[in-house]
Amino acid sequence: MKILAALDLAADHPDLLREARTWARGLGAKLWLLHVAAPNPDFVGYETGPDTVRDAIAHQLRVQRVQLEEMAETLRRDGLEVTALLVQGPTAETILREADKIGADVILMGTRAHGKLHEWLVGSTSKGVLHKTTCPVLLIPPQ
Repeated sequence: MKILAALDLAADHPDLLREARTWARGLGAKLWLLHVAAPNPDFVGYETGPDTVRDAIAHQLRVQRVQLEEMAETLRRDGLEVTALLVQGPTAETILREADKIGADVILMGTRAHGKLHEWLVGSTSKGVLHKTTCPVLLIPPQ
């Protein structure tokens, strides 16, 4: 069994990690921790600007990678087989692409309470994944 846990490192995530640990242990599953980083400015049609902007983005990606690896290492110490993935791109589409790439049997995602205006303007990552996936999705609300 393969589980993809889609993390948002900017949000609180202990509930999602706890569920991912429980599911992976209970099912004897391999676990992938995925954080989707903001796309490169070039990707969304903007110039990246001076070197300082590129350096700031690179630094942020290094920090996120370290956070993700620390979470994965904690789970590995619990005896789980864990792979940490940090991928840039549009969030819902990237989660779906990575789930397909690894052949995920289930996607675990945390939820955040955004207002209706935010959802109308930006959309919901959870909703985007739910509408386009072919595998089960378990949404973990914050406690």
